[in-house]
Amino acid sequence: MDTKELLKVIKAKKIYGQFPEHVTNIVVDSRQANADSVFVASHGYTVDSHKFIPSVIAQGCRMIVVDHFIDGLPQNVGQLVVKDTLKVANIFGQFLMDFPSQKLTTYGVTGTNGKTSVATMIHHIHRALQINSAYLGTNGFQYNEDVAKGSNSTPETITLNQHIKDAYHKGAKAMSMEMSSHGLALGRTNGVDIDAAIFTNLTQDHLDFHETMERYGFHKSLLFAQLGNDYTKPKYAIINGDDDYLSELIIASPREIITYGIENDCDFKAENILESLEGIQFDLQTPDGKAIIRCPYIGRFNVYNMLAALCAMWTQGHDIETLAQATERLNPVEGRLEVLDSNLPVDLIIDYAHTPDGMNKLIDAVEPFKKGKLIFLVGMAGERDLTKTPEMGAIACRADYVIFTPDNPANDDPKKLTDALEKGVTHDRYISFLDRAEGIRHAIEVSEPGDMIVLASKGREPYQIMPGYKKVPHRDDLIGLEAAYEKYGRETNENKNE
Repeated sequence: MDTKELLKVIKAKKIYGQFPEHVTNIVVDSRQANADSVFVASHGYTVDSHKFIPSVIAQGCRMIVVDHFIDGLPQNVGQLVVKDTLKVANIFGQFLMDFPSQKLTTYGVTGTNGKTSVATMIHHIHRALQINSAYLGTNGFQYNEDVAKGSNSTPETITLNQHIKDAYHKGAKAMSMEMSSHGLALGRTNGVDIDAAIFTNLTQDHLDFHETMERYGFHKSLLFAQLGNDYTKPKYAIINGDDDYLSELIIASPREIITYGIENDCDFKAENILESLEGIQFDLQTPDGKAIIRCPYIGRFNVYNMLAALCAMWTQGHDIETLAQATERLNPVEGRLEVLDSNLPVDLIIDYAHTPDGMNKLIDAVEPFKKGKLIFLVGMAGERDLTKTPEMGAIACRADYVIFTPDNPANDDPKKLTDALEKGVTHDRYISFLDRAEGIRHAIEVSEPGDMIVLASKGREPYQIMPGYKKVPHRDDLIGLEAAYEKYGRETNENKNE
């Protein structure tokens, strides 16, 4: 793009040095900068990337965006000095990538719990309808069935928009994205043109970052405010009608509100719900009539998640009967209330639940199907809001036997995390391990045939964040299965049916 035209986009600015005539891309990671790049410096949590400017220039970059004048740079390097560098990165990124989110149907999902499930369900329903689709969130970036793992639910703005651009060029017609409260508050989603914004629920979490529930809710509401006021473009706000935060989001969004739920009078309502460890079935009431929904997800909270996904896709022109048929051909959401091997004599389940609300819903979902003991393992993350932790310990004690561990302890003392969980215990049938893998193996060791073992808080997350923020490989599912096969053996479907 012509650099002079790009600079015209920003009004309040100061310009120093000589800029290149053209640039083709924009980066916030200094290691990716080259002669064709705009490099945007910023103040991160731990690093001020302004200090990497000399190395960026050595790599050939001749255009930098900074929040103060940098003395001593070569005259042939152009400095654009602005108040908010990351906001400029958002704006420049849209122009340099040619507004990728406007070229496909986009779904943005926010809420304390359920973001991954809803976004993944939307992606899977599109695939069941043989529509090219992409997903971006906790489980990485996925185009159709090809998956690349990522590190953040909502990556920084350049990476986010690059994924959208890649999805479009690969042939995607739709893309579902998790939009975390962190991502919304930090402006990572600014400029993304969302067609359907989805809200799942609001319960206590991330107060280490947001400080208060009011600010947490406000940051969630930004997604709905960002739907904008251009009514020539149809956009919809899909909101859980059974959640108390509904009234606030009605105010935040200038768009039509479509509600879904179970308890209240909603546009999409589930009735006559049937649950098993194989899946859920319910009657769906909609403005366009009724349908029977059958899908391989477990638990009442997944009824809400499925309602959200169906409601969102309906707003984008998919008819209810076609959607109902597609739900029968879906696969479970990876790491979300996932039964790992149905041939084992125990029910071994993993889930991502890491908040009091999520844990309650998880136990509500599995408790009706337990035949023996419910063994429940949960961890507390390091460097996070600990005010919720005793409540998490109390909820875990709904189980017959409880195991507490750290979860991504980072620079926190693991014992501090397990001690905080122990403060909420309501019975003495619990044990703590400072190493999560040891806790998982212990859960298998104390189990007996017929028991249910739930490994909560990580799902299929492939690492533990350890001191120095080092990511150490770790998989709850693989550790649990290895221990279970060692104790119970590996039984095939053929052997089991003999």
